[in-house]
Amino acid sequence: MVTSGPVPRHARARRKAPLWVKILGGVVVLGIVGVVAFAGYWAWRLQSNIHEAPLSAGHGTADATNDATDPLQILIIGTDTRSGSGDASYGSTADSSGYGNSDVMILLNISADNKVVSMTSFPRDLMVPIPACHDPQTGKDYPAQPVGQINSAMMEAGPGCAVDTINQLTGLKIDHFMVADFNAVKDLSNEIGGVQVCVNAPIDDPYSGLKLPAGTSTIQGEMALAFLRSRHGVGDGSDLSRIKSQQEFLASLARKVKSDGTLTNIPKLLSIADTITQNLTVDPGLANPQAMITIASRLRSVDLSKVAFVTAPWEPYTGDPNRVQLKQPDAAALFDALRQNRDLTAPATTATASASASPSAAAPTTAAAPAYDKTIQPVSVANGTGVTGRAAELSTFLKGQGFAQTTDFNAAATDTTNVYYSANFADVAKDVAAALGIPSSQVQPADNINGVQVYVGSDFTSGTHYTPKLPDNVVSQTAAQSTCQTAFGQ
Repeated sequence: MVTSGPVPRHARARRKAPLWVKILGGVVVLGIVGVVAFAGYWAWRLQSNIHEAPLSAGHGTADATNDATDPLQILIIGTDTRSGSGDASYGSTADSSGYGNSDVMILLNISADNKVVSMTSFPRDLMVPIPACHDPQTGKDYPAQPVGQINSAMMEAGPGCAVDTINQLTGLKIDHFMVADFNAVKDLSNEIGGVQVCVNAPIDDPYSGLKLPAGTSTIQGEMALAFLRSRHGVGDGSDLSRIKSQQEFLASLARKVKSDGTLTNIPKLLSIADTITQNLTVDPGLANPQAMITIASRLRSVDLSKVAFVTAPWEPYTGDPNRVQLKQPDAAALFDALRQNRDLTAPATTATASASASPSAAAPTTAAAPAYDKTIQPVSVANGTGVTGRAAELSTFLKGQGFAQTTDFNAAATDTTNVYYSANFADVAKDVAAALGIPSSQVQPADNINGVQVYVGSDFTSGTHYTPKLPDNVVSQTAAQSTCQTAFGQ
């Protein structure tokens, strides 16, 4: 006979989960689905906004970089194309066909530790060598130009040609570029609620439409665009004065974005990203939302007093006083500092690099074997530093590099180190300069010497590797500083 007993524990009926547990579980599931859907929507939306163009116009690409941890160089280009502006005051689309000229060209550098940031402006009228470029849209090839106006590089073969031109000019390898049109400025300034700018006197510029009272004003939309475009209303009426307006605007923009907490406000950040990407062309490496968010997150904690605004050192162009050219050796010093991620806001110092310092990109030490015998080349070192024994020190170093016939002597004091060479010694001079890290802009022919002469100045008083001294006041302002633009005629 079967008798009843306790039901085995494993056979007991399962207790139903309390209602609140089910509700909570459902909420969690819905939340996860919602987050995934939200992220997917924004990834799709931003991705669909972005326009792409090649990073180079036939000269290779940047080294593989990690956008989160490596030093970054990003070329920011403002194009003068009128396409889509919808405003006859800008002119017709025919005024700027194809890619358009690079109306604004700023090189953004971010150090690996995010502690050093610089924004270097290149005047649009700067005359520079332009490399051969291939237009990816038309398939047309453009020959190299010994000298051309820098803003024409993009007009010929797209942003990749502008990137190649800056790479060649600076010795850098740009990692990304961003090209924005007129609409980007208007829409972005509207999105963030305007940017504060200051002018020292009233401005009424009929050419750009800029109309501001003296003092501080909040500008957005058309007026923000007019402020950035105005030449006739500011300074001396040149593009160089307009650069100061652009730097003032960007510094003020950085202060507002940081004070508003925009970079930590995800909905606001996404809204701004949506606005920007609708008017943006970027390289393939930047053509995804994650890359942009990664770079934005790096800028979140940057000290604004370490964000330096700089203009590439310039002087009137010898072929046309209405154009400009790089001023040497100041430009070489700036580009060397950019390659080394030096803090441009730090007090200027003279070059005191040690022999172990890494050589600059402008004068690489790795080269093929020379087509001459180093041991018999006439090389001399002239001591213009005022430091006893300086020429002998460098002479000994060059002998160790294989230039066995190097001699030294004292000479009149000079400020800047140069390498001179006589006829048929250009290749030797190049290698001597490379051994000492002296940039090519400071290597030049001379008639009154035999062979190669290193004339050492007060900018190279110690060490065996030359670090060019940055010019005084190289930084126009930092992002932490509020400045006031000068009205035309003031």
